[in-house]
Amino acid sequence: MFGGSYVKQGSVRSGNRAISLFPNPGQTSCTQPVGGCSSAAVNGRFLTSFGNQTISTAPDSTPTFAELRPFTSADRFNFAPFNYILTPSERYGGWISFKQEVNDNINLRVKASYQHRKSQNQAAFEPLFIGPDAGNGAGSLFDTLSIDATNPFNPFGVTLQSGVNANGTPNGQVANYSFIARRLVEAGQRTFDQNVNTFSTTATLDGSFMVGEHKWYWDVNAAVGINDAHQSFTGNVRADRVAQALGPVANCTGACVPLNLFGGAGSITPAMLAFIGFTEHDKSEQHLYDYTANLSGDLFDLPAGPVGFAVGYEHRLQSASFTPDPIVAAGLGADIPAQPAAGKYNADEVYAEVRVPLLKDTPFFQSLEVNGAVRHSNYSISGSSTTYTGTGLWKPVNDLLLRGSYATGFRAPSLGELFGGRSRFDLPVTDPCSSAATGQFATNATVRANCIADGVPANGSYAEDPGQLPVITQGNRNLRPEKSRNLLAGAVYAPSWARGGFVSNLSFEANYYDIRVKNAIGAVDPNLTLNNCALRGVAASCALTVRTANGFINEIDGTLQNLDSIRTKGIDATFNFRSTRTGAGTFGLSLNANLLTHYVLSASNGFIVIDRKGTERGSPDQAFPKFKGNGTIDWSLDWIGASFTGRYISAVTESGAANRLASRFYGDVQLKLMPGMFDHRFEITAGVNNVFNQDPPACITCSLNNFDPTTYDVPGQFGYLRLSFKM
Repeated sequence: MFGGSYVKQGSVRSGNRAISLFPNPGQTSCTQPVGGCSSAAVNGRFLTSFGNQTISTAPDSTPTFAELRPFTSADRFNFAPFNYILTPSERYGGWISFKQEVNDNINLRVKASYQHRKSQNQAAFEPLFIGPDAGNGAGSLFDTLSIDATNPFNPFGVTLQSGVNANGTPNGQVANYSFIARRLVEAGQRTFDQNVNTFSTTATLDGSFMVGEHKWYWDVNAAVGINDAHQSFTGNVRADRVAQALGPVANCTGACVPLNLFGGAGSITPAMLAFIGFTEHDKSEQHLYDYTANLSGDLFDLPAGPVGFAVGYEHRLQSASFTPDPIVAAGLGADIPAQPAAGKYNADEVYAEVRVPLLKDTPFFQSLEVNGAVRHSNYSISGSSTTYTGTGLWKPVNDLLLRGSYATGFRAPSLGELFGGRSRFDLPVTDPCSSAATGQFATNATVRANCIADGVPANGSYAEDPGQLPVITQGNRNLRPEKSRNLLAGAVYAPSWARGGFVSNLSFEANYYDIRVKNAIGAVDPNLTLNNCALRGVAASCALTVRTANGFINEIDGTLQNLDSIRTKGIDATFNFRSTRTGAGTFGLSLNANLLTHYVLSASNGFIVIDRKGTERGSPDQAFPKFKGNGTIDWSLDWIGASFTGRYISAVTESGAANRLASRFYGDVQLKLMPGMFDHRFEITAGVNNVFNQDPPACITCSLNNFDPTTYDVPGQFGYLRLSFKM
């Protein structure tokens, strides 16, 4: 058998939806007190000993000090509408599956698949920040640059001195500027193009043989998977050439063109961009080699049925690498920094399972069965662990099934979690240590004392409005495996007395779960880091921030770590109904619900216990609603059918922000036509998801577009038409 597929998806831009037009939900202007717009303005922001200024005569190829004016919030740049909500992509691929009978008891099976994806992300024009308070992350050359007095576009008449050498050591000079920020609109939007090839193949030999009166089954498998990805990024600039173009004009020789950062939008010429700009090329690879062997069958018979077993072995080798552009790897890119990363591990696992039927067809024991499983895992990096599961199934009567299980779990850190290189993302965060109206430095004595201890100037000169702050992420070779304990108790009730007449099938299922995860892998929420330091003086939190001498945040450490534990409890419930065929058609109803009764994160290193139930975490986006449910009612009659699905998410409160995300109800409708032609093998399906055009609730701390896409639908209705023909 073989097949192929082709999928093309268009884009939905942030600027096409009201919720994502500005950095904050409901915002209509950068002048509003909520802040959030960028200092990297199209005409520039120059925070120096001469004041907080911008150019008033853009574009200006001969900027002078007299042409500068005070920088205001109206000059800030709104970067929000330049992103994607739904990224464009194009995929094509194929697969083949082959089976050959080697003999009467042995089969050879081979499967292979290939997939190619071409996709694109976009962001606003590159924000170029240079200077001691630029916040590019500790060690960035951009944070050490000085702008020489001989630069022909320097309007200040003196060298803007960073006070440090290129390596960050003091140069004996007094810093006389904080930062220069300029949105490089002349370079066009930042565009990230991905080309990804994924290939996998599996070969299997399987067969069976008799052991006494029982048939045993065996299989051996070998699988290979390869993922090869290439990304190109336009709009980046390199620090060494920016340094040369801003330094002494006498050193700007050869291809060097002096850079005009002070003339406003349109003042950076193509020749300037050609010298400082470059197209970034990154590459990543992943490889998987997996070998397994399994044996299963029945051992012997008991009065209630045969005792079944399964045993197996797996050897797995995984490797991955990321190779950033050499310019970026050298720390010279203006955009997201990245370092080369590579790692691999191998794992050996053995398992055994057994199923034992104890009783059958006796009073109060229509059936009673116990199952057990054990697995031993040995990872070359993360060590070894033995996990087990025990399950009991009891049917006191034919209509009722009761079950319970206890299990332990083990998850070794992934390659990315272990070996991921140092990188950065910019997150909208409010710093409590700011003296601006949105901060608490000026109004809260406790915050003031804690922030001064953390390096914020005592005179309150650090007064930045909310904006994006740099969060440094990277893997951690010291991560320990996650371990879990899971309890499950449930029941399924399918009354036979209800079947017949109008009812064809009726069942109800409910399950209670209690899951505890130890050594959970994650990064501390940057908002929590800042608040714990400023409001509570938690030393471990303060240690995760690096501030400049002027109080600006240079980086927030988001390195992955083992959090103490996660404990979650809840109830899942399902109801299904199906009618018999009537003159009016066949009707069906299915309901699914989850009630979250407990979700608590107990973090280590002095961080507080966090109750997630009923909250939205924000970056990485995830909601923990107390109740979620969906239901589908459907109807069909001969060649036509219709259904309506309702999806409900209860309200949540945003962690770290006084914001309530109201409940949401989504409605999806679908209509199917199965004409009599071609013996009902031809089907037309039309539908609309989110038929009520319900927008997601606004989220302040979510990482992009002011809503949580992991929980809520993309804003807008989604209509589709599907044609299918069964051969």
